[in-house]
Amino acid sequence: MAYNGSEVMVVSTSPLILIADDDPVVHESLGLYLDAEGFGHVSAYDGEQALRMVRSEQPDLMILDLMMPGMTGTEVCRTVRKTDRLPIIMLTAKGEEIDRIVGLELGADDYIVKPFSPREVLARIRAVLRRFSEPAQAESTTLRFPQLEVSLSNYQVKAMGQVIPFTPKEVEILHMLASGAGQVFTREQILSKVWGYDYFGDTRTVDTHIKRIRQKLFHEGAPWSLKTVYGVGYKFEVEP
Repeated sequence: MAYNGSEVMVVSTSPLILIADDDPVVHESLGLYLDAEGFGHVSAYDGEQALRMVRSEQPDLMILDLMMPGMTGTEVCRTVRKTDRLPIIMLTAKGEEIDRIVGLELGADDYIVKPFSPREVLARIRAVLRRFSEPAQAESTTLRFPQLEVSLSNYQVKAMGQVIPFTPKEVEILHMLASGAGQVFTREQILSKVWGYDYFGDTRTVDTHIKRIRQKLFHEGAPWSLKTVYGVGYKFEVEP
């Protein structure tokens, strides 16, 4: 709360949600639930407007439809991720699995398939915001191995002296596996830790991310590797 003479100005601390979708019904239905829960919200109806509002409104989270006129949701996500760690929940139509996976690979933090329940969206919003608000342990944000460095403080991976372009989710997955070197993590554990909730058995997202991490990290003779434990999950190994 700020005071200005006899006037009192109240500064809201409620999370601000940017809804980016070209369907007015989505804005109306989500807006009603967000209002009831005390969340602030603003609306964008195309990709270019969404980018402008990310800069002007500085929302705490963006709900982003994959298919919008002008600039698609994947293009918006790619542009935002170049400079911003804004939490993004993507909306996808049923059957758009390839687009959904691309969105997650670009750095979206969650996805929801249409048609959806506004209550489910609220639950996902809370989960993502909660994960972003949890303070990281300072002593464990940067992991160092021979010829490899994984940092959560600046979301950077450096291998063999070179900075490797990783999406935020790829960094988080690699950091999780590397922080428990030698330990086997199931796909469900990775989903729960990195995405913050149960993906209802959709573990293919993990497999896709692991494949991309391996492609980016592959170096002949590297003293570390990502191993598949068939029927269980994955583990990060460092040669003794």
